[in-house]
Amino acid sequence: MAHNINFNEKTGRYSFFSVQEKAWHGLGQIVAQYPTSEEAIKHAGLDYQVVKSPLFTKASDSIETTQDTEVGSNILEVPNYYATSRTDNNTVLGVVGKDYHIVQNRDAFNFFDAIVGGGEGILYETAGALGKGERIFITAKLPDYIRVGKGDDVTEKYIFLTTSHDGSGSITAAFTPIRIVCQNTLNASLRNMTNVVRIKHTSGARQRIENAHKIMGLANTLSLQLENIFNHWAKVRVTDQEVKKLIQLALCPNKETLDLLKKGAEDDVSTVFKNVVEDAFSYAMISDTQQMETTKGTLFGAYNAVTGYYQNVRKYNNEEAKLQSIVLGGTAQQKSQKAFDLCSSFALDGAVILN
Repeated sequence: MAHNINFNEKTGRYSFFSVQEKAWHGLGQIVAQYPTSEEAIKHAGLDYQVVKSPLFTKASDSIETTQDTEVGSNILEVPNYYATSRTDNNTVLGVVGKDYHIVQNRDAFNFFDAIVGGGEGILYETAGALGKGERIFITAKLPDYIRVGKGDDVTEKYIFLTTSHDGSGSITAAFTPIRIVCQNTLNASLRNMTNVVRIKHTSGARQRIENAHKIMGLANTLSLQLENIFNHWAKVRVTDQEVKKLIQLALCPNKETLDLLKKGAEDDVSTVFKNVVEDAFSYAMISDTQQMETTKGTLFGAYNAVTGYYQNVRKYNNEEAKLQSIVLGGTAQQKSQKAFDLCSSFALDGAVILN
């Protein structure tokens, strides 16, 4: 099974670490205690620098080189483009433009440390590098929680950051709460709040990373709003039929299916969609975590039926595909957002609205 975790031939180790839990496909390092930034960088094999170097090409024998462009014999420098490479093993990671600014792996960890003012509190859960080391990712747990009900139903607050060294994308930081009980990934974007920040690799990117947590509203504002919303939803009763309807609408794949649902023609929707809905509905009805006081027969439970389906039921080709779907703007993240919006509307109107 493909995993795409970087293997560093120089060290003979996979560039990934995980705290206590089994690493991807059994690869990487499993550590017993939460590491510091310095320790996490080393455990994950991210302790390398990236440099930007001039890019050269070989000229065609039929083209005369000029004094201005000739480097040696018929080797030419490519203007305005550069190669990025690792200094530990000289591996080329990608080709970037002249305005591209490298954000070192160590700089990415500064984002997390800035959240708690550089002191203790951030708990690094996982980190690693993909491919040749051109993309890195870090997940960390914040020191406090979101509590629903009397405190038995607890949601940990996670921060995820990924960046690349090959010019393929922006630096992305996301706020991702995950329930302790069943590890559901909840990606609830609140209206008028920012829980995802994207930063381009341009001048000043390093400083913007360190201040990103302020932009994201992570100074308890977001989590307090989530806590209030989830606690309200835990008191809103829903019928089994309403739960199924919310699941159908949240997981609806296209307008054609939505039109059929509006007409009440559920028998005419695709078998694939029917099976997905049934899997999510079954999870809502029989999962242990869906039988808690805060989830059984509640709007909060209906919301968790969708997020729990993508985290615990749906099959993925590999862990990277799962990460992409749940955290990096993929299907699971989009459908979870849809579920959040539907539940917000239900909480206001007391009905499942088809739109």
